[in-house]
Amino acid sequence: MELKAAIEKRTSVRQFLPDSVPVSDIKEITRLASLAPSVNNYQPWTFIGITNKALLHKMADRVRAKIAAIPENDSKFSVNIKKQVDFFATFFENAPALIAVCMEKYETVLEKGVALSHDEINELRNSPDLQSTGACIQNLLLSAVDMGYGACWMSAPMIASKELEEMLDVGEPFKLVSFVAVGKPTKPSTPRDKKAIDDMFRVIE
Repeated sequence: MELKAAIEKRTSVRQFLPDSVPVSDIKEITRLASLAPSVNNYQPWTFIGITNKALLHKMADRVRAKIAAIPENDSKFSVNIKKQVDFFATFFENAPALIAVCMEKYETVLEKGVALSHDEINELRNSPDLQSTGACIQNLLLSAVDMGYGACWMSAPMIASKELEEMLDVGEPFKLVSFVAVGKPTKPSTPRDKKAIDDMFRVIE
């Protein structure tokens, strides 16, 4: 598949056929993801492929518990809103494969020569390590499409990141950043409408 076609075909897929995703395909998807550009070629990422259904269900239960513990406000919609968030945060338990993306903080040489902390420098530079990981995730999503899979990038489960890190044995210097659910879509999916280029682009000549 040509790059342009993969970009235009990519959409978030949340419902999957039960067909398994071979480990070799998961490895290839993550290999291609890892070819993304990163700050100073630091490559701050590492990946965990998860196909164990029992573990996926336990992970989803941890996320549900965190959502349930969030205090509700006075809105009459609060219960329904939490149910909606619950779905978008836990549907990964029904995916044939889940790829956990972890990130290591980027240590810039500036830290050795200025009186600023890592977090202060990172804020000044708009989190180049996190930007790098975002580029990696986009590669991952496009690679999944190219290989005939559907995928969905997920940040909502990170509400339980500490608990999930323990379950996945993720420790320093890495932290869990996001999930990408992967599998064969239950039906052909059409990408949602996007903003017109003229509504979001300007040029300075």
